[in-house]
Amino acid sequence: MILEQEPVFLESVTFFKIFETHLMSKEEKNRTGTVEVDPEIVEEIGDNHLATSIDTPLRTDAFDLSDGEKIKRIEKHFSEIMHVLGLDLNDQSLQGTPHRVAKMYVKEIFSGLNPENKPKASKFDNKFDYNDMVVVKNIDVTSFCEHHFLPFLGKAHVAYVSSGNVIGLSKINRIVEYYSSRPQVQERLTLQIAEELKKTMQTEDVAVFIESKHLCVSTRGIKDKQSSTVTVEYSGIFEEETTKQKFIDYIRAETEM
Repeated sequence: MILEQEPVFLESVTFFKIFETHLMSKEEKNRTGTVEVDPEIVEEIGDNHLATSIDTPLRTDAFDLSDGEKIKRIEKHFSEIMHVLGLDLNDQSLQGTPHRVAKMYVKEIFSGLNPENKPKASKFDNKFDYNDMVVVKNIDVTSFCEHHFLPFLGKAHVAYVSSGNVIGLSKINRIVEYYSSRPQVQERLTLQIAEELKKTMQTEDVAVFIESKHLCVSTRGIKDKQSSTVTVEYSGIFEEETTKQKFIDYIRAETEM
């Protein structure tokens, strides 16, 4: 069964006033890289998978360090994490783990943080005058919950109606991959993909549907291995019920290849 759930973001002024009383000044936080927060608020945000903005929260100096420098620093700190956990870093199996993890963070699973890795999506004139929706189904989604740094895995279904431009189909997959490759919240991921397509295609007629399973739900806390999370964003013509239903019917349809 396909469920519709509007993305919900924290926009409460009251909440942020409470939250800010537990934080250092922005300057001090950026300088030290540490934040003092109320543990109850931390757990509430994590357990409820709350997001604070459509933009990924990045510091202004996020890209002052080169990838190589970031890998060295993360490697050092991850070694300390492993040491605190009691692991023996002299063991042959564990010796290279800090470096492998650091390289994986910077070059692979969080590579979408760096705008230099943003895919270039060239537009072409819609010379065929194709006026119906274009739907790309079953795009793999592999992202990481920003609250626990555990994966969430699923599928994205994306559609648009051309306003005179088209892009290569693989570019839609690359846009999904780019915004997935960072610490994320599924609601934000859904909106970021939709907004990027609107800007790239110069159209408001965009739909994004994501369904995924979160390991932060299945491996900790409630440990529910059956549930999945659905987030959707409809804009332009896709807000009309007939067009929305047509898109959902395409998602449901099974076609032999």
